[in-house]
Amino acid sequence: MSAADEILDIVDENDQVIGQSRRGEAYARGLRHRAVFVLARDAEGRVFVHRRTPTKLVFPSFYDMFVGGVVGAGESYDGAALREAEEELGVQGLPRPVPLFKFLYDDGAGQSWWSAVYEVRCELPVNPQVEEVAWHDFLSDEELEGRLADWTWVPDGLAAYERLKEHRSAD
Repeated sequence: MSAADEILDIVDENDQVIGQSRRGEAYARGLRHRAVFVLARDAEGRVFVHRRTPTKLVFPSFYDMFVGGVVGAGESYDGAALREAEEELGVQGLPRPVPLFKFLYDDGAGQSWWSAVYEVRCELPVNPQVEEVAWHDFLSDEELEGRLADWTWVPDGLAAYERLKEHRSAD
C-alpha cells in the first residue's frame, strides 16, 4: 500500500473523529487529520535533524528537526509517536516518547492538522529509512538554531519547534 492510500481519521476543530479518508485525499481536499512530532535527542542531548527525501508527499527535500508523521485511523497519538520514531530512526526498543503538548497546526492555505509534540532519548545507533531520510545528523541546540535561517524547514515542524521553545520558556 502506498502512503497516499493509508487510511487516516479525519477530525474536527476539537480533535474529535468525524470520518476517515485516504491520506492522498485528505491532503488534496485539506481534511483535518492528526500528526505526531517527536524531537529525538542522542545520549549527548543533541537533536536528530534530517532532510526529507524528494519523493515525500509533502515538503519534499525540506529539513526537519522532528521525526514523525500522520496518525493512522484508530491509532493513538502515543502509539503513532513510538511507531514513527522507531521507523524513521531505524531502531527498535526506543523508550516511549514523552508527550509535551498538542496544538492545531494551520498553514493558512487550507491545510490543518492536530499535532502532538513529543520528546525521546535515542541512545541506540540510528539507521534512518532511506525512503524517508536523505541526510541526517545530530546537532547541538546551538547548531540547530544557527541553521534555522539558512535551511528550508518543513513549516509544520518549524511551527512545532517555535511552540516547543515557548513551552520550555513557560516552565
